[in-house]
Amino acid sequence: MKLAVAGKGGVGKSTLAAALALLLARKGRRVLALDADPDANLAAALGIPENLQRRIVPISEQRALIEERTGAKVKQYGQMFKMNPEVADIAEGYAVVHEGVALLVLGAIEAGGSGCACPESVLLRALIQDLVLHKNEALIMDFEAGVEHLGRASARGVDMMLIVVDPSRRSIDCADRVFRMARDIGLDDVRVVANKVASPADERFIRASLTNREILGVIPDSEAIRAADRDGRSVLDGLDDEALGRFDDVLRGIEKALAG
Repeated sequence: MKLAVAGKGGVGKSTLAAALALLLARKGRRVLALDADPDANLAAALGIPENLQRRIVPISEQRALIEERTGAKVKQYGQMFKMNPEVADIAEGYAVVHEGVALLVLGAIEAGGSGCACPESVLLRALIQDLVLHKNEALIMDFEAGVEHLGRASARGVDMMLIVVDPSRRSIDCADRVFRMARDIGLDDVRVVANKVASPADERFIRASLTNREILGVIPDSEAIRAADRDGRSVLDGLDDEALGRFDDVLRGIEKALAG
């Protein structure tokens, strides 16, 4: 199972990605969670202790690794470097494991934009492609609002993209853009998860705004999730049976869709 999770910042992408990763791990699956959002929040959502979070160095900041694998110096332009660096061992060597989930944080590319032909960007794209196409673990990827890191080659191996929306016009507009970007790179199975739904009116707004899109699940607005975040616990800690069941429903919907 290879899943990409995208949407506007603040809608709860990391909440959903962490919940799915933890649920899969509880079922005995080998799970790799990839935080590809520059505003990295997945470690916190997984409940990784703060002292361990502080020791996580994103791959984009692993200067020695980047220079070794690409053969080029970081932030020195006009160089020749390897376009297909060796990346097969990076996940095992750099992931942090917590509650059965191995977390790998990509980090941001500081210069040149998301499409820059720089050693950092080349390494990250090669790494994502390797994880999607050649690894056997369940893979949950927490992306920023777009799909810039993914690329056409990696998109072929993604089983499904989940776009998270909340009851706001901006999140709906962002979802529409992500749908278009996903189509452009050949990612056809794209579905919606509604999050932070506090009322029937919220749900009606989302469904009316996305009439031609399949909504895989509806996650209620949750004080328990906010409390877990404040206390440094995972998104699943402290949820009542109904709220936990909503995340379970999303996972079952994914599994049913992929099996059918």
